[in-house]
Amino acid sequence: MEYRNLGNSDLAVSEICLGSMTWGTQNSEAEGHAQIDYALDHGVNFIDTAELYPVNPMSAETVGRTEEIIGSWFARSGRRDAFILASKVAGNGHEYLQNGIDISPQKIRISLEGSLRRLQTDHIDLYQLHWPNRGTYHFRNNWRFDATRQDTQQTLDHIYSSLECLGQLVDEGKIRSIGLSNESCWGSAQFLRIATEHGFPRIVSLQNEYSLLYRTHDLDLAELSHHEQVGLLPYSPLGCGLLTGKYRDGARPAGSRLTLNPDLFGRVHDDIWPVVDAYLAIAQKHGLDPAQMAIAFCNQRPFVTSSIVGATSVEQLAINLGAAELELDTEVLDDIQSVYRRYPLPY
Repeated sequence: MEYRNLGNSDLAVSEICLGSMTWGTQNSEAEGHAQIDYALDHGVNFIDTAELYPVNPMSAETVGRTEEIIGSWFARSGRRDAFILASKVAGNGHEYLQNGIDISPQKIRISLEGSLRRLQTDHIDLYQLHWPNRGTYHFRNNWRFDATRQDTQQTLDHIYSSLECLGQLVDEGKIRSIGLSNESCWGSAQFLRIATEHGFPRIVSLQNEYSLLYRTHDLDLAELSHHEQVGLLPYSPLGCGLLTGKYRDGARPAGSRLTLNPDLFGRVHDDIWPVVDAYLAIAQKHGLDPAQMAIAFCNQRPFVTSSIVGATSVEQLAINLGAAELELDTEVLDDIQSVYRRYPLPY
């Protein structure tokens, strides 16, 4: 397992991060603990969660349960120091989460205290803003995204007040570093600029969706990552399971995400299957596990710090972690590029 620094911080994280958003719905507490144990035994020192989790489905009854499961593992094992822990403060849009209010200094403090309590810890190593108040083109919003509806000054004021609050929390020892999620290049650049101008903490990471099927980070965001030392933490590197091959030929394994969410939050449509089949054919041609190929592709991108993988079983997790031992050669990468040229933005 390779370890890479989070941005310009001194936090070295494993190249694969353990995702947790199924714990509390698709997975029990015992299953979540088993995954943590297995990941730790195989070199993973980075775990990602959020106050909003679990998903599939999200509900008022389960919100925060994932953090509770991680917290009970910390309490049982006494191994809080074994992991670099990441969590997130959610924004507007979910009425069962503090009435779906915007992220603000008050919201950040309320959410952080709740996360610390559920996680049974006194600090979070990487605290992230889950999505921008002004909206995002991620979550399949790229087809109808309209930045002209945004209020520039309101956004800049929000960034300033958020960074000021986060800086205070760093000084208080409650968080160690900060990151963004579902952000754009312009938004990330404003966080960096304002932090530099006012002596606030710099963002060290950007957690956005990235996979063979969704490569928006390849262009201006890749440039920002390179010049500003802001690494990408790709979520959904397997396209919500599409790139594993488990849904091939219309299969719907019992308990899988596709049985719980028939369009995988907008990823599934009639035109997606030829794209998926093309990538699965590359894996078959080269004798690779398709899930490992997809994760290894992400980890070989120069702007990626750590790919976030989730699993509903230890068996799936073992396959995913095997990607750390895989180096894709030029022939595989050329084949991937040829499919990408044909299908640059399938969802």
